[in-house]
Amino acid sequence: MIDEKLNKEKWSENVIIADADYVDKVAFDLIVNFERMIGRRIPQADMARWIDCVALDGGLREGSQETQVVLIHSKKRTAMDNFSPSDFESQLNGKAFSDNLGEFIISSLPIEDVVAADDMFLDVLAMVCRQDDVKRVMVIPDTSRDALCDNIRHTLRTVSDDKRVTVFAMQPMQGGNFRQEILGYSLMNALGIRADELK
Repeated sequence: MIDEKLNKEKWSENVIIADADYVDKVAFDLIVNFERMIGRRIPQADMARWIDCVALDGGLREGSQETQVVLIHSKKRTAMDNFSPSDFESQLNGKAFSDNLGEFIISSLPIEDVVAADDMFLDVLAMVCRQDDVKRVMVIPDTSRDALCDNIRHTLRTVSDDKRVTVFAMQPMQGGNFRQEILGYSLMNALGIRADELK
């Protein structure tokens, strides 16, 4: 089901796999809620800053490592509405940036008509976790779907102990063979929402 090119690709030691449609929806919800709460306009989320925050929450530290970012999205969506940069093909796919955490290489992966979105997400996750070179995996699934969460727990059950897997969700998930982080923190940072504004 997965693109053969992805299967044969040499993977980095660090991989971020994100349901871009879900992340975009959560960013929108945060913008709407926090604009009301703090009384100011909130700009689009800074994509590079969000990726950095996810990497830090997933255990990356300063260095010259390489991280691959896979943004899985609906084929009918050409861009994320609440991020900058946002266009999957012209601004994100095949692009990279470097900072104090190393180099981040971004791929956008549209969901083809022949496969269900959850199945594709799980296929990519399982394939990445099978790669010997991959040591750290950060996963941002659509956790509003209970069946997907159950399948992620099942997929990660047999992952080797030498891999550090972190699942990001808006609410804590029931236990599994992975670490957990709250997705909202990285998105709030990328949206420029400061802790002192929430008092």
